[in-house]
Amino acid sequence: MYGCHFFLTGSLEKVFPLKQPHAMKDGKTIVVFGGEVPSIQLVYFREKMPGVNAPVKNFCVALSGTPVEARLRSVELVPADFPAYETADDNYLSTEPGLFPDLLMPLTSNEIRFMPGQYRSVWIDFPGITAADAGSYPVTIRISGKENEKQLDELHVTLLVLPVNMPEQKLIQTQWFHGDCLASYYHVQPLSEAHWKILDEFIKPMAGTYGINTILTPVFTPPLDTAVGAERPTMQLVDITFDKGRYSFGFDKLERWCAICKKHGIRYLEIAHFFTQWGAKATPKIVAMVDGVEQKIFGWDVPGTDPRYRVFLEQFIPALRRALEQYGYDKKHIFFHVSDEPQKDQLEDYKAAKKQIADLVEGSRIIDALSDLEFYKEGVIEHPVTGNNHLGPFIEAKVPDLWTYYCCGQSVNVPNRFFAMPSARNRAMGVLMYRYNITGFLQWGYNFYYSQYSKKLIDPFFDTGASRAFPAGDAFLVYPGDDGKPRSSIRGEVLREAMEDMRILNLVEEKLGRDWALKIIHEDFPGEMSFEKYPLDPEYYVRLREKAAGALGF
Repeated sequence: MYGCHFFLTGSLEKVFPLKQPHAMKDGKTIVVFGGEVPSIQLVYFREKMPGVNAPVKNFCVALSGTPVEARLRSVELVPADFPAYETADDNYLSTEPGLFPDLLMPLTSNEIRFMPGQYRSVWIDFPGITAADAGSYPVTIRISGKENEKQLDELHVTLLVLPVNMPEQKLIQTQWFHGDCLASYYHVQPLSEAHWKILDEFIKPMAGTYGINTILTPVFTPPLDTAVGAERPTMQLVDITFDKGRYSFGFDKLERWCAICKKHGIRYLEIAHFFTQWGAKATPKIVAMVDGVEQKIFGWDVPGTDPRYRVFLEQFIPALRRALEQYGYDKKHIFFHVSDEPQKDQLEDYKAAKKQIADLVEGSRIIDALSDLEFYKEGVIEHPVTGNNHLGPFIEAKVPDLWTYYCCGQSVNVPNRFFAMPSARNRAMGVLMYRYNITGFLQWGYNFYYSQYSKKLIDPFFDTGASRAFPAGDAFLVYPGDDGKPRSSIRGEVLREAMEDMRILNLVEEKLGRDWALKIIHEDFPGEMSFEKYPLDPEYYVRLREKAAGALGF
């Protein structure tokens, strides 16, 4: 076939159509720990035929010698008209609008179409490998023409599977789950049978694929990214009735939610915030049956310090905690929130709001995203979740069980997951969180498919920045497939690899001690590693696996 080229590259390479990516050495050996999902990319390119409108040809890929069945997905280009803020650092692949490789689409057959004059890639990974598969597997990748089955090329990679499984993930990770977005996108009634099926499918890969073992649970509609005075579609798992001054609660929907979460490996529940975002001034939207009529009993019009809300909370929170324990989530596996991202000038409002719930949630942790150390120093919050660009003072203060997060604001120097950033910048979070003993990680958008402030539904295959509010890639990790199932992204797969890095370093620590793990981290990196200074060379992460294996005697 005219001017066809094929080669392999690593998972941290983003393959743009007009730029030749780095090639992996043919026959390269990849070290694999049990439980890990090794990934590579098959890059393909067909030269343009000058003066000829040649028909676009398809080709086929077949793998042999694999320890488990390989999974092939096409890496699709996604538009980003807002890839970065005006203030950006030098470690962006591009700050110009354009098409970025991100979406991973399952191949309905093994036929793949050339795009003349463009580099494209197929994501190849090997899920399901365990220590029981230990051994060396020379894998052959054969590429042939569709029409005449003539072999076009043959590529090779060796998977060296070690006889040891990674330990269970220690990091507590949440990426906020937006059930109302799924109801809106798929045009189904919230908490209808059709919606429950979709919820199940989207929760399914969270823990098993991405290490997201904690889920935001909408006992009432979460008051997040909502314009002041407006509201999001009702997504409330608890049925509430108010009659003769008393509240009663129905937990059937919550029980079903918990069963799905347990089934899919969700270890912790994160209860929706009890007060509105950006200052904790008002109550969230809560609906109830009052005299046989459903109505909104709390919302923007009710101050967070209103005594009526305290009366509600005194009845609601104890009943909620009893139900959750019955469904498998005791007080140590529940996180509560006051309000998201309070600022220093909102400290008194935050204190007043917290006072409304503190005694009622005793024994569970209250966590909130904030980046001002004063909240911690004054004892207002014991478990802050701090932006990774503000971690320095918290680390110096030796805050125990420290959490971190990134969102749109963490756009200069620190790791993040924007389309426009190199994948190594996403991957770095695993090593950094191990290095600094981070307990938990939070990101606000597993599947946010609304515009900013939840004003309208967007098409995430076209609008990748919540209607130009955030850099592309900030608002969601997975795409909504047309079959009601999520589609993964390069960013999601790299997040999984970061979680695997942490687990492998934990394995080294368990067997040899933390000093050994820290030695492996720093051997190939000059100077002190920090959240502003970290490895961006993809080969660093390859060598990390190799060094860990060597240290463990493999």
